Amino acid sequence: MEKNLFQKINYKLSLEFDDDSDNKLWLQSGLTLRTFVGIAGMALPFLVWFFLYMATGRGEPLDSISHYYYTRVDSIFIIVMGLLAIFLILYKGPKAYDFYLSTIAGFAALVLIFWPTSSIVNVINDPNTSYSNTVIQDLCSRELIHYISSGIFLFILAMMSICIFTKSDKKWEDMGKMKRRRNRVYIFCGIIMLLCILIIWLGSTGKIFTNFYDDYHLTFWMETVAVEFFGFSWLVKGEVILKDITLKNQLN
Repeated sequence: MEKNLFQKINYKLSLEFDDDSDNKLWLQSGLTLRTFVGIAGMALPFLVWFFLYMATGRGEPLDSISHYYYTRVDSIFIIVMGLLAIFLILYKGPKAYDFYLSTIAGFAALVLIFWPTSSIVNVINDPNTSYSNTVIQDLCSRELIHYISSGIFLFILAMMSICIFTKSDKKWEDMGKMKRRRNRVYIFCGIIMLLCILIIWLGSTGKIFTNFYDDYHLTFWMETVAVEFFGFSWLVKGEVILKDITLKNQLN
């Protein structure tokens, strides 16, 4: 029977309504949770950039995504990162290590919110600049905690993509065609994330083209690339992309 629009929406969002639905959470579905993690991760850098541009007309990105904590779009940064942290903590996965790794990544996301990065006051030299909203005195220990938690957050997500999402109880030659494609995507996404982390580390320690790195805000762009590939990997895992073709899917 042909599904109406609402039935199709309910199916896509994994919404099930029955007599016991008031005792269930919508996000109890692992596929739905992975989808939301992917979408939130991919949207974050564009949301903070776009709404800061709309509010102040500043089109040039800040030094990093984390620096938007100090701007007039701080609420977007905090809300999206907070949601990512909660989703990752709630994510259970099929195995115990899925849960523990994603939980560590979730707590790392919370830590990088509670211990923000270096203040932008030293960069703009004027706390009254239109896009500046928060002034916090620089503190080396706070910044170090932020950098470590950010690295842990991205590193764990990269390793989940490479080592966890690719797991199967079948040998490579026995896997379905779509599963093999997904595994290639997971590995590719994870490697790109690791390369971005490496470039950020090299740039922040002054080991590579310091002036070029700073002038072109490569931390922001490398973080953006990393979270885009992280989000894409989770969308694939959530079966939004490269989904197995089954008779049920064809009928739907």
